[in-house]
Amino acid sequence: MTLYWIIFIGIAVVSWLVSNNLKRKEKQYSQIPLENGMTGKEVAERMLYDNGIHDVKVVSTGGILTDNYNPTNKTINLSEEIYRGQNVFSAAVAAHETGHALQHATAYAPLKMRSALVPAVSFSSQWVTWIVLIGMFMLGSNPKAGSTILLVGICLFALTTLFSFITLPVEINASMRGLAWLNKAGITTSRNHAAAEGALKAAAYTYVVAAVGSLATLLYYVMIFMGGRRN
Repeated sequence: MTLYWIIFIGIAVVSWLVSNNLKRKEKQYSQIPLENGMTGKEVAERMLYDNGIHDVKVVSTGGILTDNYNPTNKTINLSEEIYRGQNVFSAAVAAHETGHALQHATAYAPLKMRSALVPAVSFSSQWVTWIVLIGMFMLGSNPKAGSTILLVGICLFALTTLFSFITLPVEINASMRGLAWLNKAGITTSRNHAAAEGALKAAAYTYVVAAVGSLATLLYYVMIFMGGRRN
């Protein structure tokens, strides 16, 4: 267990560092204007047009870094700062989210797999903590029942872990599509393209840390389950 807590604390520290790095990159690259003066909204719309996609809308949404692509209603939802921003960071985020729209249009396999898991993961996220806690609590008084309940919780949590790892290629591919288009379309130039790459790499690290953290937690639950069975 000591080794797990060392790993868990390490992941928590790395997660904090990665999150702060993303915020720093946002602040830094938001100060670099696009030479053509396009907003995040216009970047997304231009990328959709260039790729022959005409049934996706670009809309503004509340919050900070709440940007996402919704395949259900085919909308690219950009936070207000990204939607109206005329800087490299806004362009990079807008192109990344549009990359998801391209994935949807081309039936990108990992995206289809992730979308198929959404209902199960939503259910799991709602109940898994309670099921795991009940299972752990019952291990002392009724090991057999506690182990069974804990195993159900582990299976549910495994879904969220799988979802985290499937998310990685989806996010990385969306960034690659976005960056390639930004460069090809001349939205970014040799003077600021590296900043766009840096912004999306910083965002990608958050998904990597989340996936590793989820795996570490899953292994911790498995260790508790194995210990309960031995008892």
